[in-house]
Amino acid sequence: MPQPDQICAYPVPDPNSLDEDLQAVFAKCIDKLGLVPNVLATYSIRPQRLRNFMAMYNEIMFSESGLSKLEREMVAVVVSSANRCYYCLVAHGQAVRALSGDPELGEMLVMNHRVARLDERQRAMLDFAWKLTKTPSEVGEEDRRRLHRVGLSVDDVFDLSETVAFYNFSNRVATALDMMPNAEYHGMDRPEPFVAPVPVRKD
Repeated sequence: MPQPDQICAYPVPDPNSLDEDLQAVFAKCIDKLGLVPNVLATYSIRPQRLRNFMAMYNEIMFSESGLSKLEREMVAVVVSSANRCYYCLVAHGQAVRALSGDPELGEMLVMNHRVARLDERQRAMLDFAWKLTKTPSEVGEEDRRRLHRVGLSVDDVFDLSETVAFYNFSNRVATALDMMPNAEYHGMDRPEPFVAPVPVRKD
């Protein structure tokens, strides 16, 4: 059964009605991704907020950091799992598959990151992301010390904390506006279906 056929709960502007800079962004998305992510289409309801959102996203996800792009995407999935945010689980689960080359990893992080075979650093980062999302008032010095023990610097802990906070924010916007992920994400970066060989009878 397909997901609801909508971008979000409200009508979004015709892309051709947007300012030239935003039309250029959408054209670049189509050129590079083959689609305009529905989060951008939704944010185009408030064009200046779209510009602000893209600037913040690009800074958090693409700027120089001790956290790899894959690690930041893994954090996005774990936060979204804690919040049960359908849009971000689908979109960032696809990003984890693409960056890791491991479709099982994406599925494990979506359902329960604790079953994934992670190194000590990744385990500490994702446990911190889960705790900061589910029980933020319980985060304290021992949580930061654990991150430092596995090699994260002060800058890394800052970046991790900001990434967790950003996806809690974006999860809530996506959920409140009933944002649907682009249907194309579901099939991206998955291996070809396995076909068992047919036994050859030797009569």
